[in-house]
Amino acid sequence: MAAASRGGGGPKALELLRALPRVSLVNLRPNPGARKSEKRRGRGRHGGKKSGRGHKGQRQRGTRPRLGFEGGQTPFYLVIPKYGYNEGHSRRRQYHPLSLQKLQYLIDLGRVDPTQPIDLTQLTNARGVTIQPLKRDYGVQLVEKGADIFSAKVNIEVQMASELAIAAIEKNGGVITTGFYDPRSLEILCKPIPFFLRGQPIPKRMLPPEDLVRYYTDARNRGYLADPSKIPEARLELAKKYGYVLPDISKDELFQMLSTRKDPRQIFFGLAPGWVVNMSEKKILKPTDERLLRYYSS
Repeated sequence: MAAASRGGGGPKALELLRALPRVSLVNLRPNPGARKSEKRRGRGRHGGKKSGRGHKGQRQRGTRPRLGFEGGQTPFYLVIPKYGYNEGHSRRRQYHPLSLQKLQYLIDLGRVDPTQPIDLTQLTNARGVTIQPLKRDYGVQLVEKGADIFSAKVNIEVQMASELAIAAIEKNGGVITTGFYDPRSLEILCKPIPFFLRGQPIPKRMLPPEDLVRYYTDARNRGYLADPSKIPEARLELAKKYGYVLPDISKDELFQMLSTRKDPRQIFFGLAPGWVVNMSEKKILKPTDERLLRYYSS
């Protein structure tokens, strides 16, 4: 019966549609009460007096200044230059300077251990630098201030380094590498404990943007993407330029530490991408799925 009743309503609906007029601009009307007539102003006692404009002034007389007028002083859009220094300032990368003098100071105080590889994790934990990735910070730049008093033998990784700072590190038998970190990897590297407590796998480090590829593939800058066979030649060339004898690190007792380097996709020393660090149980969980292994190893 229900099916019959539903089927019987079809012809009646079609007859109703045939009887209704065709919808056009002629017979379109707003719903009753949807539109209200505008209040008439300026008609004396029938809505007169101030006519909704208030008392005296520019607002009542309709002589308001144009949009952007600041009373005669130089407006904002003319104060700020259109070209020059401020062009692209919101996308400009910032690198905090780290001098060799301050690095030697942190080592002398015992905040930084020179017998272990040094990266941003050790530098931020030692309160040597403060990195804020949300404010366009992309790491640190090692500068040459204090090169004459620097005497530590370190294996350090920074994001930028001057030529004299590289020479001061290698003169003492140390090793320096410049590497790029994307904002997410940089935040994880500077604050590893909150990331480990979330129980997430360590992501892969992203490759540098196009304008930084030339810098990080140059052996003279000790880039982490440079050809390893060209690094010794660049070290010897720099030693000849500044006139010092390049120590042979292969015979050093700390050779294993000095030769430690990260993979281009690796964030932490000793921790590969895809691993999960369990802080509560003090365990490291490694992926076993072939697809995950193939993804994190690429």
